[in-house]
Amino acid sequence: MQIQNESPYIVHVFVCTNDRGGERKSCADNNSQLVKDQLKKAVDGKGWKGKVRVSTSGCMGVCGEGPNVMIYPQKLWFSRVSPDDVDAVLSVIERLMSEA
Repeated sequence: MQIQNESPYIVHVFVCTNDRGGERKSCADNNSQLVKDQLKKAVDGKGWKGKVRVSTSGCMGVCGEGPNVMIYPQKLWFSRVSPDDVDAVLSVIERLMSEA
């Protein structure tokens, strides 16, 4: 039987890294793995480990707007995220952490 738990994270960041191998547009076409890696490194550097989780996500269904980043449980969605946008996403995470 399943066990239901509450998330241990204040902020859970999902970065789509879906790669369709060039057959159709996908988040991986625009460096989504680099976005994820930069977010993860920054979160660790800020000492948020255990409070903020950065996870890989599969397709979110809006590949044409990718790369896509979702933040839960706050229900925030960022589209067309590039490595240059990582600091802006981190600012949002920092605000959410201060409100928690």
